[in-house]
Formats: sequence, structure tokens, C-alpha cells
Amino acid sequence: MQDQFAVAQQWLFETVVQPLAFGLGAGNLLEVAYNGTGWLVMGLLQMVVLLLVIGPLQRLWPVEPTTNRRAIRVDVLYTLIHRLGLFKLVMFFTFENWLESGIGGLRALGMPTFHLDQLWPGVTDGALMSFVLYLMVFDFVNYWYHRAQHHLNWGWALHSLHHSQRQMTMWTDNRNHLLDDVLRDLVFVVVAILIGVGSGQFIALVAISQLSESFQHANLRLWFGRVGERLWVGPRFHRLHHSIGTGHESHGPSTPGGHNFGVLLPWWDMLFGTANFEQRYDATGVRDQVEQQRDYGRGFWSQQWLGLKRLAGRD
Repeated sequence: MQDQFAVAQQWLFETVVQPLAFGLGAGNLLEVAYNGTGWLVMGLLQMVVLLLVIGPLQRLWPVEPTTNRRAIRVDVLYTLIHRLGLFKLVMFFTFENWLESGIGGLRALGMPTFHLDQLWPGVTDGALMSFVLYLMVFDFVNYWYHRAQHHLNWGWALHSLHHSQRQMTMWTDNRNHLLDDVLRDLVFVVVAILIGVGSGQFIALVAISQLSESFQHANLRLWFGRVGERLWVGPRFHRLHHSIGTGHESHGPSTPGGHNFGVLLPWWDMLFGTANFEQRYDATGVRDQVEQQRDYGRGFWSQQWLGLKRLAGRD
């Protein structure tokens, strides 16, 4: 699969991206453009899966009827920005570039290079086992980052935008405040660098996570069974995390708590006592959105602006 992906990336780069870069006088940025092409290829593949697999499933077994298509269209915009590489391209030229330059400087001063999958020779020598190890590490970090988004006031000020979608669909995964996405991206780039994840592996890890998260957010009445629900996060398990007053406020109307923070694996919720396997398909949203009519914005820019106001304590 990596070989086939590399062929597609090389073809798109040589056919479209490289001539465009030279035409714009940006030949000095070909390395960044090549990496960006990888994210674009992966994003296009994800869009195919969304439209041809998850979308039809939503229409066959929906949890609720579609009543607010405008809200869904805004979520589609978020998805296009992230999955087709625009957000990643901006990060390449700004924060990630500065971060990698700083770490490169530290390595020039003698900071050693570390590869986590080399600690168990013979066990993680194969590409698959190495990938599974890195996936588990990323998901463990993701679990705690997600809990922090709910339990820290500044984290919830930004992350509540994601939970304010009352019409949850497969497009909802990328409905996040851009500042929240910048912080999360930097955390995982740092983790990838520190544990020695290669660029190709990193793209694959992110792509698998994104596809799974799109599936989890789908308007889909589906569960994986008693055993399957404890092996991988599915739509029912994650929808309960978005339930009004349950996903965020499990201990009362103003006390942070919540359930089902796992991004791919429910194991961390089971281990740390935050799992909830009830067979429910509740309405989604945020309590103050329903009880106090708090405005989280209807369009992309209003959502971003109101998120900054919440962060500053002015909303």
C-alpha cells in the first residue's frame, strides 16, 4: 500500500504540483510541495471513502432525519480545508517549519535520534507491528489530549465548538476551532519527532485516524456488538460522548466530567474509568446551547470568532 501511495504521490507531484511550483517561481519550495502532495493524495482517497461508503450507510440507517443542511454544509467546508491539505500547507510554512528547524538545531548540537520501535528488536521489526505500536502511542496521547480539551477551561472554550453541532454527520469530525487544531497538530508533530515516526508513517497514522473519526461521527445507527465495542470506537460509542449533558458534564450541569474520550481505541476509557457502553442514541449538542440559547455561530467565521471570545471570557 505504501508503494502504491508513493507512485500516486510522485505522479501527481510531477504532473501537476511541480510544474505549478516552477510556474509560480516557487522552485525552492519543492520539498514542502512534495510533502503537501502526499497529504492531498491521502485526502482525496478519504473523500472517496466518505462519499462512496460512509455516506450511503448514513442514508440507509440514520439515527435522525436531516433537518439542518446549512449546518452540515459548514462542516463540509471544515472537512475540505483539512482533508485536502490546505490547513497542513499553512502549518508547513509556519509553526511546523519553525518547530522542525528548532529540533534540527538541537540535533546539530548533539541531541540523539530516537526510534521507539527499535526498543523491541524482533517484535517490531516488521512494518505492520511498528505501525501498530505507533498507532497505540498516538491514540494514548490523543485520549489524554481529548480529556484536557474537556476538563481545562481554555480547552473547552475552543473544543465546545466541535460539540455544538446538533446535526452530527460524517462531516463533523473536522468541525474544530482553527487555534485548537494548530495546538493539537503541534502536539502530535512533536510526539512523532520524539518517538521517530517517519513522514510516510505519520501520514498513514493521521489518515486512518481521520477516516475512523469520520465514521464515528456519522449519523449512523450502528454498534459493533458487545465485544467489538470494546475493541474499536464506533458511531454509537462516540455519539454518547456528544450527548447533551453527558459527553461533557457527567457530574452535574457545571462540573466537567464526561465519557468516551477514546479516539480510536476504547481501551483507555476502560482503563481509566471513563467508558460508557449504554445502548443509547441521544440528541447531540452542548447543555448551555439548549438551556440558555448560547450562540456558537452558524457560519465558519462566526464560529471562529465566538470561539476566541469564549477563550477570552467575553462570551
